[in-house]
Amino acid sequence: MTRTVLPVALWVKVVTLALSLMGLAVSTYLTIEHYGHPGLLLCSSNSVINCAVVTTSPQSVFLGIPVAVLGLIGYGVMTTLNLPWLWNVRWYWLHVGRLLVSIGSMAFVLWLVAAEILYIGKICLWCTAVHLITFILLVILSRVVPTQLGWVTSTTE
Repeated sequence: MTRTVLPVALWVKVVTLALSLMGLAVSTYLTIEHYGHPGLLLCSSNSVINCAVVTTSPQSVFLGIPVAVLGLIGYGVMTTLNLPWLWNVRWYWLHVGRLLVSIGSMAFVLWLVAAEILYIGKICLWCTAVHLITFILLVILSRVVPTQLGWVTSTTE
């Protein structure tokens, strides 16, 4: 049985790569800050927003790994998966993997947002940027990949 892998529009390749690179850049910034460069953390601090409190909280480490490093690894993978020429590869499981990484990333983001609100009581603007990028990628990929793989039919001609 052959599996269908349809081509995607150019805008999908450009936008997903740009979003992945933005996520990679912010994750790199947060990782550098985490490893001893707190002066680099540019973020206001008030009653709601305080990046320093969030990025140094107990919730900023997951299974012994800094969340910033997990973001860096995740966006390294997502950037690779969203390279324009990989969208043209006809290997079905590559495209399924792209969608699964996006879903898993969003699930982790939901946990992080809950931690910020419920446990830490502060919001990190840099973290929020990564969360929004992850959400936008999920929206795009959840619309494009199922059509690309023939799971649903396109409603546009």
